[in-house]
Amino acid sequence: MVDRDQEYVEFVEASSASLRRTAYLVCGDWHRADDVVQDALYKLYRSWSKLDRAGNPLAYARRAVVNAAVDSGRRPWRREVPASDLSFERARLDDHADGHADRDEILTALGSLAPRQRACVVLRYYEDLSVEQTAQLLGCSEGTVKSQAARGLETLRIAIDRARQVGRPA
Repeated sequence: MVDRDQEYVEFVEASSASLRRTAYLVCGDWHRADDVVQDALYKLYRSWSKLDRAGNPLAYARRAVVNAAVDSGRRPWRREVPASDLSFERARLDDHADGHADRDEILTALGSLAPRQRACVVLRYYEDLSVEQTAQLLGCSEGTVKSQAARGLETLRIAIDRARQVGRPA
């Protein structure tokens, strides 16, 4: 029992920052990302003894985080928060360097994506997972990953182009 708990603690220490980043990119809010990761890690702990740790526990944990982030966006009380919530606005106001402008545009544009599209884009292009790995994590077909990622990228392009046109002086 002690060895199992120690393995779990070591796993959490090694992977929690990555899981939190993924959760943030999928749900767009640091506080909600913390809640999502906490819920996923709780569920992971409950099944830790059954989990094949020789396999890839990070993939299992990442899937739990993405599923929890997508599910939390479906809750009725979450629908009251607009897509451009304060965390995206605050990030844009706090970052004054030119190097952060692109990052802010991308974060704002990510907020405009549907949860499933956002998950596909984050897993494919931020986490650098293959189509097959992303499909496996999301529990969908490879074709769905390809179409959701393509639609998500197109939506991001449109949102970023629109933001840049609004920001240009006349």
